[in-house]
Amino acid sequence: MTLQTENIRIIPLGGVGEVGKNMYVVEVQDQLFILDAGIMLPETEMFGIDIVIPDMNYIIENQDRVKAILLSHGHEDHIGALPYLLRHVKAPVYGTKLTIAYAKTLVKEIGVKGTVKFFEINNQKTLKFDDVSVSFFRTNHTIPDSVGICIHTSLGTVVYTGDFKFDQSASKWYRSDLGKMAQIGQKGVLCLLSDSMQAETPGYTTSDSYLYKELSHSMQVSDGRIVAGCYSSDLIRIQQVLGAAAENNRRVIITGKNVKSNLDLAISLGYIQLEEECLIDSSEINDYADHELVFLVTGSHGDLFETLQKMATGQNRTLQIQANDTVLLSTHVPMGGEVFLFKTMDVLSRAGATVRSSHKLLHGDGHGSQEDLKLMLNLMKPKFFIPIRGEFKSLFAHANLARELGVESENIVIPDRGDVIELSENGIEQADKVTAGNVLIDGSGVGDIGNIVLRDRKLLSQDGIFIVVVTINKTKRSIVSGPEIISRGFVYVRESERLMEDSTAKVKEIVEKILQDSGSIDWALLKQNIRDQLHFYLFEQTKRRPMILPIIMEI
Repeated sequence: MTLQTENIRIIPLGGVGEVGKNMYVVEVQDQLFILDAGIMLPETEMFGIDIVIPDMNYIIENQDRVKAILLSHGHEDHIGALPYLLRHVKAPVYGTKLTIAYAKTLVKEIGVKGTVKFFEINNQKTLKFDDVSVSFFRTNHTIPDSVGICIHTSLGTVVYTGDFKFDQSASKWYRSDLGKMAQIGQKGVLCLLSDSMQAETPGYTTSDSYLYKELSHSMQVSDGRIVAGCYSSDLIRIQQVLGAAAENNRRVIITGKNVKSNLDLAISLGYIQLEEECLIDSSEINDYADHELVFLVTGSHGDLFETLQKMATGQNRTLQIQANDTVLLSTHVPMGGEVFLFKTMDVLSRAGATVRSSHKLLHGDGHGSQEDLKLMLNLMKPKFFIPIRGEFKSLFAHANLARELGVESENIVIPDRGDVIELSENGIEQADKVTAGNVLIDGSGVGDIGNIVLRDRKLLSQDGIFIVVVTINKTKRSIVSGPEIISRGFVYVRESERLMEDSTAKVKEIVEKILQDSGSIDWALLKQNIRDQLHFYLFEQTKRRPMILPIIMEI
């Protein structure tokens, strides 16, 4: 007999009000289930930061209650934080074959002490955890083996869609479980957590079969080389480029970061179909005519555009863009990446290439538009609805779609990070809040970069640094050497000699005044006086505010 569940708690630790960092906790009684553990690319003002992961303190504090980590698919915005989670939480990890393969690679690269238990699942598998069971259904995304996750409780089923769209022409590795989704909805869905990334986009997301035809046609009509740019994680786009090249008797040279390991793994597991003679090495380029070549350029969001720019400006050793090349940017633009994209297109055009990046012709996306989202809502028929996976404007747009389809406003919660959303027989409400936010990864450091360090990096990037070095004889109360001034990123010293001389004189005057006093030397006061007076003087002269760093040495 199934135990009666008093209430269910859903806690988004990431993935709401932002793009990436997807991580959601579902609590049933004293059991915790973690849905995905992703990273986010650093924002513009996170200078020097490599990646951002969710604040996992709530999970770490309750690690004894974690029953399972459930992964929807193998993109890093859903599995990239897994190694950092597994350093603190020893829980089994469940995912499909490709997802688990990518997760194992990440864990090995980043390093986790001890043994991690990985378990492969498929859309027919059901997991049992005391009074809770977990099942899965296939979804269509830009990577094979994507699934939605169902957590079955005595109150009803909580459904997490992961990233999805609906594509009626999808091949077997990408086909959605429409029948199973309908069955889940007929049995009753208590709460739906659904992807909101394209909730503001009308219509359906473009079918990948249409994008394949456009890729193949572009290769057919071009009498020059094809340069196809896509993200290394979008396996469906890589497959389409390889397929279109084979169809048009072209050979493919693959270049870019992270693609080889991803591609080799996908090929070994049978998720990429490839004719071996289709791939050639960059050293063989001169053996083929231009109309026989395709360059597949891959990378993460920023890396891809950076690589293309280097190719256009002759800084790439493997390949340079030349006149009569056709560049196909068959990928979506990340939030905030439009300026980088347009700059890349401009640089490619200056190099003589024909650039195609039309959203109608070559734009592919793995997220459902409004009609896809409505279809998911109609299939699931949820009592309660929580839009996730997107910025707040996308969450609000998705909530409005749910209202149009008959979900009551009081049954919809638009969450923020750390909100504790309680489900019970009486309804849904935001009942509490736990610690949530960003943990910054810089090199091997995890969370050791905070707001103060970021503020300093921002100041350095804006007006530079002004270092003052003075050596003092404490006994004789005199200056032994200096003041010496070092400026970086503030002014060009050779053209600002007067400013340097006046600044040196001002520092010398401040130091000598302190030394002439009969009392003990207050080093903190001395440094603060230097900072304050130099700050006022430099701003008066230049209208700039460099970071001023006094260094006082004593002998």
